[in-house]
Amino acid sequence: MRSPLLVPLLLSLLLAADVSGEEEDRKPNFVLMMVDDLGIGDVGCYGNDTIRTPNIDKLATEGVKLTQHIAAAPLCTPSRAAFMTGRYAVRSGMGGVGRVQVLLFLGGSGGLPPSETTFAKRLQRQGYTTGLVGKWHLGVNCEHRGDHCHHPNHHGFSYFYGLPFTLFNDCEPGEKSNILTDLQHTLRNITIMVGVGLFTLVFVRMCGLFEVSLWLLVLLFFVSILAASVWYVPFKLLPTWNCIIMRNQEVIEQPMTAETLPERLLREAQNFVKRNAERPFLLIFSLAHIHTPLFKNPAFAGKSRHGRYGDNVEEVDWIIGKMIETVDSLGLANNTLIYFTSDHGGHLEDADSQIGQKGGWNSMYKGGKAMGGWEGGIRVPGIFRWPGRLAAGREVNEPTSLMDLYPTLKYLAKDTQPDRHLDGYNIMPLLEGQVERSEHEFMFHYCGVYLNAARWHPPGSDSIFKVHFFTPNFSPPGAGGCYDIKICLCHGEHVTHHNPPLLYDLFRDPSESHPLTPDTEPRYAEILDQVARAVEKHQSTLQDKQPSNGSSQTSTDAHSVQSQMTWDKILWRPWLQPCCGTFPFCGCKEDMSHGLGW
Repeated sequence: MRSPLLVPLLLSLLLAADVSGEEEDRKPNFVLMMVDDLGIGDVGCYGNDTIRTPNIDKLATEGVKLTQHIAAAPLCTPSRAAFMTGRYAVRSGMGGVGRVQVLLFLGGSGGLPPSETTFAKRLQRQGYTTGLVGKWHLGVNCEHRGDHCHHPNHHGFSYFYGLPFTLFNDCEPGEKSNILTDLQHTLRNITIMVGVGLFTLVFVRMCGLFEVSLWLLVLLFFVSILAASVWYVPFKLLPTWNCIIMRNQEVIEQPMTAETLPERLLREAQNFVKRNAERPFLLIFSLAHIHTPLFKNPAFAGKSRHGRYGDNVEEVDWIIGKMIETVDSLGLANNTLIYFTSDHGGHLEDADSQIGQKGGWNSMYKGGKAMGGWEGGIRVPGIFRWPGRLAAGREVNEPTSLMDLYPTLKYLAKDTQPDRHLDGYNIMPLLEGQVERSEHEFMFHYCGVYLNAARWHPPGSDSIFKVHFFTPNFSPPGAGGCYDIKICLCHGEHVTHHNPPLLYDLFRDPSESHPLTPDTEPRYAEILDQVARAVEKHQSTLQDKQPSNGSSQTSTDAHSVQSQMTWDKILWRPWLQPCCGTFPFCGCKEDMSHGLGW
């Protein structure tokens, strides 16, 4: 006789098997967390023993830590363009020529071209819900306000909340402006001179000292109005133009209140994960920290041993911990790849007498932010955690790149469709310990469009040779950065070209203190030859004509990509300015009726 318990038991087993199969077939989630301007030496698991980062350190203990994780550029805009696309920024026109290396105005027309493909767009096609919370800094509009051609929603992100630009000094009352300050001063002085001239001529005419044409006064009046407008409107109203918060394509706060920004970004990131816990999702949590102005959260103020900067780093660690806690509390840990990094090295020169050091520490590595060749400008933290898939506590000492995220996520999302030329590689075999060597035999280090340096990791060798074609001129002489001008530049009189190039072995000399010579390195000539061949091969793949090694020489590919970093695309245009309300009377505050609080 058949047992009455047999049928329910069989149904339960079949249901359990079906659920297990669904879990096994489900694509993994991705939570990618990027800090702005964080130095590799600011984190405990990378050697800092005075700033407390227990949550980031735990992430490394539970996952895989990369010790040679390299940003593709030493500044925000080009680094993030390369990260999103898996390609050097020069391929998308996001490398700058001359002094302008990042986007400076939301009302400019430059940005990540609509023709580019981000890994978010690829994952979206694979059924992922995609979100970006935090900083974008890759442009908004092209031809008119509201076309949103560069906006995250048009680059594969289903949801966007945050800063379409970035956090910068003008967003905080009382801080000194850091946008084209010399141009601001010049325009202000011209405005003052024209105004003084007009006032003087009016006074002379009224006193009858000599005859002054009325038409001349009218002309000078309009010139003074024009001069005042060119100076005052774009620059003195910068907090209104650049310091805004958007939710998708709607401006919800203008100008923004920076004080509560970290809380709002964390809340939005957590809510995105909670909303999408039942489906595959990609979240990029792009923090506003540690870029200046530094936050002054009372919960962290004065708690670190490194002033306000240290307080901010410890706040970052707390935020990272909260995001990990959210993922784990929803039971998503075993199916979620968590990644932590910085967009480039810390800003050495950012300091003042009142606050002290406001930029990061890059450990033993020379240089920092804006220096495309020196290791301190491009070597960043890189941590991956995926319980059950990645062995805990592993350390990878091979060269890897922020550009590797694109092909790695494609692989994990089972995206096998053809793609354009990529500069990153799928690093899952490296992370899982299936291979010992990185596929990055060569890497190329750009400062703007200029090829600053290149590295070679010869097969079968521990050595990693770095060749510098030019280096920034530190100021004052003997300093470790460009303190006189506050940030290093990579063109003209600001650099020194080297022929033959400077050569270092990072394996034996990670601080790049002792250049190799034919007397100290037997393979000296071979190394320079191999790198020169690799550079030539690399430049043959570029789709646009870019100066090489800081010179006027260009590659000869017939295809061209329009530069997004020219002056005509960078400067402010009123008809491109995102606005809450009727332009130019832009202004609104986000509805926070639900309240905020840690």
